[in-house]
Amino acid sequence: AGNGSRIISAYGKILYDGSAVDKQQIQRGRRTKSMSLKTTIGITALAVLGCAAGAFYWLRARGEQPVPEVVSAELPGFHEAPAAEKSAVAAAGTSPLPRESKKTTPPVDPGPLLKAGEVLEYTANVSKLNNVASLKLQVAGRGNFLGKSSWHLQAFAHTQNPLRMVFELDDQFDSYSDAGTLASLQYEMHLSERGQKVQSVQRMTATGKEPASEDATEARVLPGTRDPLGMMQYLRNVDWTKTPEVQSSVYDGHKLYDVRAQLAAASEQVNVPAGDYTASKIGIRVFDGGVEMKDASFTLYVTNNAARIPVLLEAVMPFATARVELLRAN
Repeated sequence: AGNGSRIISAYGKILYDGSAVDKQQIQRGRRTKSMSLKTTIGITALAVLGCAAGAFYWLRARGEQPVPEVVSAELPGFHEAPAAEKSAVAAAGTSPLPRESKKTTPPVDPGPLLKAGEVLEYTANVSKLNNVASLKLQVAGRGNFLGKSSWHLQAFAHTQNPLRMVFELDDQFDSYSDAGTLASLQYEMHLSERGQKVQSVQRMTATGKEPASEDATEARVLPGTRDPLGMMQYLRNVDWTKTPEVQSSVYDGHKLYDVRAQLAAASEQVNVPAGDYTASKIGIRVFDGGVEMKDASFTLYVTNNAARIPVLLEAVMPFATARVELLRAN
């Protein structure tokens, strides 16, 4: 989906807005083949993959200080759940972490593992470079979105110095997902590169009967399609002891992917800055048009306790090995 003369990449990034300057920048960017740029692109894509498998996007190198993180206001169509309902959800939820191919898509438990106000903070490391990017996942709240019970999910991604000096990134993602299945209702990308901002709002529809608002674009997707943030929460909710493999369509803001996740090991010891944990090891495969994307492999580790927090995401790419590690859970 596009706007005016904008050209959007297969990974949801607006590449060209019609200006000759931007066109020249894109042409120069395509010729850039340095290992440094490839590494920054890879780790940035990985940070977004921390939200969910398949959310890749290409960004040009820029730099300087981070912009202030601003939490966007709730949409006019989103109304918070009544206090009684939120209390029931919180009671069913779990506390922050204690220390410690069948094509099936089982439904998600209606709310017990998502807790309004939960914040998970991560650091991204690539090869021998630590803390090149930060990622925050947040459950902003539960409410009513256009007549449907839904969760408002958010993610914030920033590159850190010294990487930031050549690759500035300050992005925010918002998802409004069905409370029972985590199917996407609306997905937003608020991208910022050195002060240049791009806003993308995608209203999901499988029937074409849910018209988008004036500031949104209608996205035709398959029934049950999730966005990257909803997909991550969905993977947390799967009971891997009963369902060792799942499959889901994922829309990243421009393109539809098929994501398949399979239990690789039921119990692995994982060490991250937040502590030591026993976790299930989940292998993630991404398919584009039925063809597996084999240039990178991804592994997600989800704690085996009641919280089922994603504590580690690993990516093995042709140019680097990267890890997104949990710093703290609030």
